[in-house]
Parts: sequence; structure tokens; C-alpha cells
Amino acid sequence: MTMTQNASAQAPASSAPQFKSESMEAPGPNGPLQGTLVIPPPAASLAADARALAPVVLIVPGSGPTDRDGNNPLGVKAAPYRLLAEDLAARGIASVRIDKRGMFGSAQAISDPNAVTIGDYADDVRTWVQSIIAHTGAPCVWVLGHSEGGLVALASYDATAKVSDSDICGLMLVSAPGRKLGDVLRAQLKANPANAPLLPQALDAISQLEAGRRVDAAKLDPALLSLFHPAVQGFLIDALTRDPAALIANYRKPVLIVQGRADLQTDVQDAERLKGANAAAQLVLLDNVNHVLKRVPADDKAANMASYGDPGLPIASEVGAAIADFIARYKPH
Repeated sequence: MTMTQNASAQAPASSAPQFKSESMEAPGPNGPLQGTLVIPPPAASLAADARALAPVVLIVPGSGPTDRDGNNPLGVKAAPYRLLAEDLAARGIASVRIDKRGMFGSAQAISDPNAVTIGDYADDVRTWVQSIIAHTGAPCVWVLGHSEGGLVALASYDATAKVSDSDICGLMLVSAPGRKLGDVLRAQLKANPANAPLLPQALDAISQLEAGRRVDAAKLDPALLSLFHPAVQGFLIDALTRDPAALIANYRKPVLIVQGRADLQTDVQDAERLKGANAAAQLVLLDNVNHVLKRVPADDKAANMASYGDPGLPIASEVGAAIADFIARYKPH
């Protein structure tokens, strides 16, 4: 099923009762993983007779130093995950948004935040799912991955993992890549004419990492160091092996794919590739919605980029509406 929505979707009523927000932890490798649980009304407490907070959505963050609110020190201040959690709460849906291992509130989980793989993050997703179920009494948890978090969400499904398949209700892939990382990097590098002098070296580095071989950073042009820094090459080697389309093709539980047409980082072709690999998945395309889930004018790149630094700009209500509709369709009984 494929749906296209425009900007007419209505936000939840502003008169809705206030939600409750509280800190939550899950066990990490060397210390706790931390996140924020948002409880919608009318569940006023986590007393024994009010613990069942179904449905619950786990929000898995995107690439780089992205915190539980969806912000990062590289200039993103749009708070898309916090705003999404609040929108979902107004729709009667609980959520947990998290800090990655080694970063922000989860800084004690590992000593080096760069010493990670997609597989490590997927392990943490499974840990969070089990902790959320134990803490809330929910029958299962919906896993929502945004951007790179979509790949993590897909990787969290592993038939050999020590987690019950019934613990995860299904997946929601929001602004998620549909291509392998190597293909994405090559396309991005080639799209900028200014990269022409660097292309041979950059493309060779991608090929080397895809083959599982580290690149000698001392031989790289300094302009490429931010992309191929030695500290992140282990992560890249792991990430480059993973094909999101192949992963979703093997997934048999409910899947929602949400993609904004104004997204500058992933696009409709990514979403369609995911949908093409899993015909049962529901695809929702949103007009004028960008990568940080804000509604922006069509074909206005300046306004699009400005929204990345504006936490006061509301999240596009169509995102929460698509998630709520999907959960209502598949909600376990």
C-alpha cells in the first residue's frame, strides 16, 4: 500500500491533557543507556494497575552525534524527536527516545563513542525493547528508526538474536536510506562539482572500506578526513556491508515507511526501493516535509536548511498521523 499525504492533516487538539515525561535507563556494556519515556494521558503514573502503556514507540536516532531530541552539535537544533514524542503523546501513544551508547546521557555505556558498529546499536535496540516491556508492561514495542536509525532498526531483527520476535511489534522507517551506504556516498560526492579533484581518492577509499580494508588517512587529502577519519573507519566498514533493501526483504512483521518529498538527505527513491523489497510494507509519502520532519515550502532550499536550526517550528502533523494510523491498524490485542 502506498499513500501520499498533503499538508492538510490536522494536529491533535491543543486541549489534550498534559503528558508525563520521565528518565529511563537500560543496561549498556559498561554503564547505563539513558533515554526519556513520554507517557500519554490518561496514564498518570506507572503504578502496578496503570503500567500497561501500549502502544509504545522506541525512537532510534540517526547518524553522528545525534541526541535523544534529534539535535546534534553540528548545527541541528530542530528537536524533531522531542516534538514527535509530544505529538504521539497527544495521540495516545507512549514513546522512548534515547541517547546512543557513548554519547550524552549514555556516555558511561562505553569509553569510546566511535568504537561502535551498526550491530552494536542494534544490540542496544533489543536491550531497550526488553527494558521498556519490563518497565511499562507493554505487550511489545514499535521500533522507529530515523535516517541511519532506520538501518539500525532493520538490523535489530535477527533470527539468531537472544530476543523474542514477539517483543517487537513492527518497524517504522522514517527518512531512512534504501540504498547501501557506499552507493549513497558515491552519489553525494558526485553530485557536487566542487568534489571533482577529490573523486578518484574518495571513490577508492569507499571501495577499500567496502572490501574490509582500512584506509591510510595520512595519504588522504585533508578535505576527506572528516569522512574517512581513522576513528570512524571501523564503523564505516561495518555499515558499508549492510543493504537496507535486503534486510527489509526478510522482515515478516508490519513495516511502515515514511518519506518526505522535501527531504534533502534521503529521497522518494530510497523509500520506493524499500517498498519494492517488501510488498507488504506500507509506504507514506509526505508533500513538503523534510529530513527533520518539518513542513517547508517546496523547492526552497534556504528555508529547508533554516528549519534544521528551528526548534520552534512545529513538526509536520502528517508524520504523527501516519504513525498513529499504522499502529491502530496493527495494534496487538
